[in-house]
Amino acid sequence: MDRPSASHTPAVPTTTPEALARRQAARKQLVKKGLVLVNTGLGKGKTTAAFGVLFRAWGRGMRVCVIQFLKHQNGNWGEVRAAKKLGIEWLRMGDGFTWTSPDLDETVAKARHAWQQAQERIASGNYDLIVLDEFTYPLAYGWIPTDEVIAWLREYKPPMLHLIITGRYAPPALVEFADTVTDMTPVKHAFDAGIRAQPGIEF
Repeated sequence: MDRPSASHTPAVPTTTPEALARRQAARKQLVKKGLVLVNTGLGKGKTTAAFGVLFRAWGRGMRVCVIQFLKHQNGNWGEVRAAKKLGIEWLRMGDGFTWTSPDLDETVAKARHAWQQAQERIASGNYDLIVLDEFTYPLAYGWIPTDEVIAWLREYKPPMLHLIITGRYAPPALVEFADTVTDMTPVKHAFDAGIRAQPGIEF
């Protein structure tokens, strides 16, 4: 069998002395805080990754909640069915539309109402992790001012509450504010080959 060419050989991760020193220093400091994580970018997996963390936290007995800003309130996708079985609080607050909405005023009003619901839960101190799914869209479209959201979070988010925000087009100010940001980059998608969304994979 022919060996793969150098251009196709996977890169081997390396650990620099500087990176190792940073990790060792962090371990010694034992700093813990509630993180703000942002999953953004054009690729698939932003919401899926957030739910993976959510289920991990739930498995550790943490108090968790999901608020979906655009998903239709009557949606019954696989993750919603799983949440019902597990007793996870899961709010679908949208009408299923964004820029294609037949009634944009209603779509905007629902997004703002979802933010009010999120604020109540964030400030309550009753949760350890909250996912704000598709929250970047109301920010990017200007429906909810990003600077006001960040200012509010600085003042009212409990110190140990973890917050995960998903969606494309995360505003630069949100990226700067967050502790961890992941940009999902598309490489290849089954849709491009004409393969429809698969139950249990996409929904």
